[in-house]
Amino acid sequence: MLEKIQETADFLREKMHTSPETAIILGTGLGSLVHEITDKYEINYKDIPNFPVSTVEGHSGKLIFGKLGNKDIMAMQGRFHFYEGYSMKEVTFPVRVMRELGIKTLFVSNAAGGTNADFEIGDLMIIRDHINFFPEHPLHGKNIEYGPRFPDMSEAYSKELIDKALEIAK
Repeated sequence: MLEKIQETADFLREKMHTSPETAIILGTGLGSLVHEITDKYEINYKDIPNFPVSTVEGHSGKLIFGKLGNKDIMAMQGRFHFYEGYSMKEVTFPVRVMRELGIKTLFVSNAAGGTNADFEIGDLMIIRDHINFFPEHPLHGKNIEYGPRFPDMSEAYSKELIDKALEIAK
């Protein structure tokens, strides 16, 4: 798997005009955020070696590079899901490639429901923690050299970024 990650990262490096440290995975309903990205250039997933291709309607299937505000960013417009028949290794492959490319901060968005009657369509929620009930998970299989076999998950979601988001939302 490491060889595929490196091959894909090498391919993307040759196409990249910037060196972003921040990435966004645009989930359902947020694909239009790409209209806010300036100086952008796109690469279709189907043109990227080893990259899965989304089968979900409305997921464009593009990596987009450019600026959001004054930050160089990488955005995934369309993603891959376990329920599409992809393995967890395939689902997490783009994130592993991002790490190889030097991405340090990753924002992941998705459409979700909630049981709070005060929630309305379009409300933003912040995930602080989660419990993985999937029988398969990204740590299954041979460990690659990116880190410890079982990483500390006590702060899987950055407290600093959560606090910033809450402050901005006020």
